[in-house]
Amino acid sequence: MRFPGVILWLLAFTAGAPDLLAQDRPLPEPQAFLERARVRLRTDDERQAGYSYQETRRQKRLDGSGRVTRDTVRLLESYPGLPGEPRWNRVIAVNGKPLTPAELEKQDRDRQEKVAEYARKIERQTDKERAEATRDRERERREDAEKINDIFRVFTMKMLGRESLEGRDTIVFSLTPRPDAKPRTREGKVFQHFAGRVWLSEDDYELARVQVEAIDTISFGLGMVARIHQGSKADYQRRKVDGEWLPARFNYTGSVRVMLFKVVRVDSVSEFANYRKFTVGTDTRYGSVR
Repeated sequence: MRFPGVILWLLAFTAGAPDLLAQDRPLPEPQAFLERARVRLRTDDERQAGYSYQETRRQKRLDGSGRVTRDTVRLLESYPGLPGEPRWNRVIAVNGKPLTPAELEKQDRDRQEKVAEYARKIERQTDKERAEATRDRERERREDAEKINDIFRVFTMKMLGRESLEGRDTIVFSLTPRPDAKPRTREGKVFQHFAGRVWLSEDDYELARVQVEAIDTISFGLGMVARIHQGSKADYQRRKVDGEWLPARFNYTGSVRVMLFKVVRVDSVSEFANYRKFTVGTDTRYGSVR
């Protein structure tokens, strides 16, 4: 499952106080620091739009006693999607076994057919349809901005101190939902069910890490589609790559009830590597799979 970057803010929590550095210099003024961070917040889709990368997805399913019943590892090559569509993920290995040339060729052929279909659609597009597509993109940008605003509407953010994260100084804030918050987006309403901490890079105000926990059970589709249970946790990290803060790792641990009947306990990890600036002519060969 892939989550928008803003939602990834709100899926995990680490108990106990962070291992803060001795505060050998004054901490920044909290509100001014948060305002600088706010203007830099972007979703993962925006951050990754200009890149191809490799993603390793590992998902474990567990039974009631914690024993692993399924353990799957997929290695993907991920490329920017067509306008208005999600990224294209090309599976290159499953459980350490590379896909065959025929399997890879089928994926590539299916993708080429979809790109050709999209090109034909663009050629047939009327001026009215192009204007509607532009309005849709603008609406999506406004909605993303409103989701970010909801983070600041929903949470009380308290500065906890300074901490070193992978050699970088970060400022740590707690995230506590306000009981009287009035979010304006669907995601904002979900945010109200989480609490946690966020790490912001001190030198450029960028999001470096988020850990939160579900403080109660959240239902989707009036509880008929899915439920994320209280205590579900995750850990989301970004890393600076060629001057850009990009997703590095996302871990989710918890239980989900799907379609009223089945409760699934999962431990999933996604790791991102080999970021490269993407153009139409980008060489898509990453080398051999190990």
